[in-house]
Amino acid sequence: MTPAINSAKKAKIEFSVHQYEHDSGHASYGMEAAEKLAVEAERVFKTLVVKLDAKQLVVAILPVNAMLSMKSVAKACGGRKAEMADKVEVQRSSGYVLGGVSPLGQKKPLKTVIDQSAKQYPSIYVSGGRRGLEIELNALDLQTITRALFAPLSQ
Repeated sequence: MTPAINSAKKAKIEFSVHQYEHDSGHASYGMEAAEKLAVEAERVFKTLVVKLDAKQLVVAILPVNAMLSMKSVAKACGGRKAEMADKVEVQRSSGYVLGGVSPLGQKKPLKTVIDQSAKQYPSIYVSGGRRGLEIELNALDLQTITRALFAPLSQ
């Protein structure tokens, strides 16, 4: 059990958990999940923590095969500038290690934005809270649990 799985259970949504053997030598955690679970990369979403206007942390959720547009995430969150958050800040805020950061069950809930492409799939995959663990759920359920908004985030 992880805080992410507990969060999904508590919300009483429909979800499923998928595990795979994590390879520490793989270049991309997200692409590894897509490959090992035999799921299109467009349906596997990564969770990135971004610092907005040098002070506020926000969560951006987008496909693992996409690049985050810092301008788009800043605009979606009402900020002017965004940059990737420091690894230590991410771990302290979320309670998760990099490569296992889930949008669910974070220690400190943050403003969250989901790439609008998520709405086109019956389900998407997000980290289950550790490397090698994914949660499959409906994007609208993810939006509800995280109080997220949908916006275009990819470059």
